[in-house]
Amino acid sequence: MPRPPRCFEANTSYHVTLRCNNQAFDLRRPQARQAILFCLARARAKFNFKLYGVCIMSNHVHYFLKPEQPHQMSRLMHWLNWYCAMLLNRLLLRRGHFWEQRYHAEPVKDNDVRHSMMVLRYIHANPLAAKMVEGFDYAYSNYASYARLKDDGLTVWHPAFLKLERTLDACASVYAAFCKRYQSKPKPNPRSRWSVWQLWREVNKSTKSTKKSSAQADLFAQSSARYHAGSQIQAVEPAVGILRPEVTAQVSKFLRASQQA
Repeated sequence: MPRPPRCFEANTSYHVTLRCNNQAFDLRRPQARQAILFCLARARAKFNFKLYGVCIMSNHVHYFLKPEQPHQMSRLMHWLNWYCAMLLNRLLLRRGHFWEQRYHAEPVKDNDVRHSMMVLRYIHANPLAAKMVEGFDYAYSNYASYARLKDDGLTVWHPAFLKLERTLDACASVYAAFCKRYQSKPKPNPRSRWSVWQLWREVNKSTKSTKKSSAQADLFAQSSARYHAGSQIQAVEPAVGILRPEVTAQVSKFLRASQQA
């Protein structure tokens, strides 16, 4: 059956999350994250939308955006995701689906100041929650545009941010203090009901406990342990191409603005 069409509303922004296929850490390299920024810049030139928040993690991205008209949201996200996937596949010398499933879009009413600020803080706190940085300063988010009023050339301030105080400096101070009160919640780590030994028995269609199968199971367990330790990711590193100079020029302003003053 075809998937039901999404329904987007007026006077509403959307917190969009998108994850790499198989939850792979394909965005862990600076070149890949810079490519995302470049694609956003291209999208802004092609579509009329406002980008309020952005954070590019190692295996997923966060956008907080609002199209000019609700019906343009589907077309915007289709083009942006397609363009990112095409560029990243070529950059990382890979094939197949780059993104996992459809993007998730949480609606946030423009007049809901608290919800909007909570979403922005959650986006900017992602690197802190993942223990990638010690604070909120992160090169691939637009936290600095709010907390230090930096012009990154890509994002704009959310109207809710401008309602925090009477002056821009006061708005920035209030938002920075609001972010400092953030406390990350531990995410659940779902575990499969299949143990390594149960899975091995199922694959081999055997319930006999022999020395051979036991040795194989031990080998399988060791391989699984190495996988969860991340050795599989480090074992094979795909070659990464070099971004063209014009791509680097598009993202350099964003990166300069995001650096701590």
